[in-house]
Amino acid sequence: MELVRNEEKNKNFRERAKELVAQMTLEEKAFQMLHGAPAIDRLGIKAYNWWNEALHGVARAGLATVFPQSIGLAATFDEDFIEEVADAISTEGRAKFNAQQKYDDTDIYKGLTFWSPNVNIFRDPRWGRGHETFGEDPYLTSRLGVRFVEGIQGHDENYMKAAACAKHFAVHSGPEDLRHSFDAVASKQDMYETYLPAFKACVQEAKVEAVMGAYNRTNGEPCCGSKTLLQDILRDEWGFEGHVVSDCWAIKDFHEGHMVTAGPVESVARAVSNGCDLNCGNLFGYVKEAVEKGMISEERVDEALVNLFTTRMKLGLFDEKGKTPYDDIPYTVVDSKEMQELNLKAAEKCVVLLKNENNMLPLDKTKIKTIGIIGPNADNRRALVGNYEGTASRYNTISQGIQEYVGDDIRTLVSVGCHLHLDYIENLSTGKDRHSEVKAICDASDVVIMCLGLDSGLEGEEGDQGNQYASGDKPNLKLPGNQQEILEVAYQSSKPIVLVTLAGSALDLSWADEHIPAMIHGWYPGAQGGRAIAKILFGDANPEGRMPVTFYRSTDELPEFTDYSMKGRTYRYMKNEALYPFGYGLSYTKFAYADAGISTDVVGTDGVEISVKVKNTGDRAGVETVQVYVKADREGTPNAQLKGISKVALNPGEEKMITIKLPVNAFALYDEEAVNRVSKGKYLVSIGTCQPENRSKKLTGQSPITFEMHAEEELVLV
Repeated sequence: MELVRNEEKNKNFRERAKELVAQMTLEEKAFQMLHGAPAIDRLGIKAYNWWNEALHGVARAGLATVFPQSIGLAATFDEDFIEEVADAISTEGRAKFNAQQKYDDTDIYKGLTFWSPNVNIFRDPRWGRGHETFGEDPYLTSRLGVRFVEGIQGHDENYMKAAACAKHFAVHSGPEDLRHSFDAVASKQDMYETYLPAFKACVQEAKVEAVMGAYNRTNGEPCCGSKTLLQDILRDEWGFEGHVVSDCWAIKDFHEGHMVTAGPVESVARAVSNGCDLNCGNLFGYVKEAVEKGMISEERVDEALVNLFTTRMKLGLFDEKGKTPYDDIPYTVVDSKEMQELNLKAAEKCVVLLKNENNMLPLDKTKIKTIGIIGPNADNRRALVGNYEGTASRYNTISQGIQEYVGDDIRTLVSVGCHLHLDYIENLSTGKDRHSEVKAICDASDVVIMCLGLDSGLEGEEGDQGNQYASGDKPNLKLPGNQQEILEVAYQSSKPIVLVTLAGSALDLSWADEHIPAMIHGWYPGAQGGRAIAKILFGDANPEGRMPVTFYRSTDELPEFTDYSMKGRTYRYMKNEALYPFGYGLSYTKFAYADAGISTDVVGTDGVEISVKVKNTGDRAGVETVQVYVKADREGTPNAQLKGISKVALNPGEEKMITIKLPVNAFALYDEEAVNRVSKGKYLVSIGTCQPENRSKKLTGQSPITFEMHAEEELVLV
């Protein structure tokens, strides 16, 4: 849906904000730049807390629909659906806000400014916060980021439904334990090819209301006080008109971690002068002193305040109740039956079928008497939700989902199998204290569902409560604790085994890939995750998820975690063969491609249209993810890159003609000086079910259809 805003209305909001700010004292102005902005009764300004979260549902404020974690939503490869989910999130956000305002609750996590989405690039699988992102690809992240922002902010011409925030600007992906002092060094080429595109799209296409800086430095400058990022790129180059917020307590890192300033006043001056408007934290309390010492101009403070109050006015917070179309959304929409149904659909859409030897899946309920459900993630609520989560009214783990699905028709035997990451479950045991139970359940079962992986206690943000690896990052890609061992114990039973992994990042599943006949990956699938997985296991739902990240075989093939060069990273630059490639995912049905064509074989300013007929040749309804990749066929260029997606639902025997338009910039690459150009020469455009590389072809048994195009002259793009 096209985003339409009333420009006259926006100008009016800004003028009203200017008039309001002009009446404030300098001290009042300073405290309005803190995330917990106090009331100014004499001006009719209510207290407002800017800090709220909505990564995959309204977070940290009680009841909410807990959708799949962002990385799972990314696996849908479905931008229309992402907007539908984000719209549902903002509906719940408004409902909760309306109720909170009714009872004068202005506490933290009670506002309409949601610090989501996280559009950082998941460049390294060790990064603990990668599951908050939309994956490793700039194109996919851009498309999903834009639609998430549009879903949050809505399409009313006068008022925003809620305010979204693209974070963490701009080069941020670990290590978590170094983030307060680390300098992420990235070339101009990598910045513009990889790290900046999603932010640019959110700013210029979706008109995102806020941008959050990162903790680390980028190329020597602390991100929350970077002239290059916040002024030169964000404001001057991209024309950003919203407000900039610091990450939480990041300003003190300037002098405590990065050591680029002498103390708090200088840190505040650097942040505010370079374009940071709002401080998540308390250091902007020094703004008054910095102005009085001549370190910040009061005009710049006024500019920041106008940005902030314009946002509040766009949300309708300075208009009488009933003025916005969202003021009457009732609390009863929160985690309602309709929301739970949407959540179940989301969980079904995000699951990726990795392997299905001899069509072992879906399971035939009529042929099973006893089913074993084994593993630390069988009944692990934390493995459903990831981090930055709300509180659902009910959670459906894998074990609960299967038991609910089969009812009394099938006997279920359940064991945790082993601890998620320790060698024992009971403290006084000698270790491996459920191995015999695993063997007994396998012996008694007709089929065994192994539920392994991670949860947000093993991968997450630095300082997250209960995070096993205190930094939040993963040391490697291995299944932790005794998980690999119990998988091999189950395999030795010779019973049919289905491996279900829940994790927000890549795992080394190379042994399982060789030995286990059926495997699905569910990410962190949300509160309805167990129901969705049960439906997929038994064929009531057909998996359609695709990999938004590469599953490597080992971190040994990756550069150092601290190396921000993209060389050797992600499907776009890797040299080795992936275990499970980006864009990969199987279905219970088969799709055939035919009658493909292109509108032109010349790369020009009008781009190109690629069309293909897709037919469901199997006996089940399914959804195909048609992917278009572009490769500049010359030395020193990235591997084929995703540049187009189309989701198509087909009944058995049904066929549809799909057309995907690629703009000219799908063929452009940035050079070392960040000039974006289409160079003369040959380009390969591939359309199909997967990447045009050997591992994807081997796993899917299909090869994309590839066209050769030529650029007859160089085109420099603005």
